Amino acid sequence: MTNDPIRVLAVDDSRTVRRMIELTLERAGIHATVAEDGIDGLDRLGAMDAPPDVVITDINMPRLDGFGFIERVRGGDRHADVPILVLTTEDAPDLKRRARAAGAKGWIVKPFDPPRLVGALRAVAGR
Repeated sequence: MTNDPIRVLAVDDSRTVRRMIELTLERAGIHATVAEDGIDGLDRLGAMDAPPDVVITDINMPRLDGFGFIERVRGGDRHADVPILVLTTEDAPDLKRRARAAGAKGWIVKPFDPPRLVGALRAVAGR
């Protein structure tokens, strides 16, 4: 087990949600990099020195939605094994199945409970 902070990439088109995620994770000692949509998320992911421990993504976003983002991350070599959690206002079972089929490990409905989000991130990061 490492003492390094957990590194998270959070992808969401809402500036407010990105800021809430940043503040929540910062308070928990988790390092967050944020992106505004799937395209920006792929760019930031590619620019990271080390892979994040966990990726969080929204589903409904412009340019590249969460499903496309997950599929592109899973389709590459470098980040194919990074756990991905979906954080969205959606809760339909068919969307959850689609996200899992694309490669997501979990689903959290907004608005999120900060301790629950941090707990989920620590669980999937193994810390």
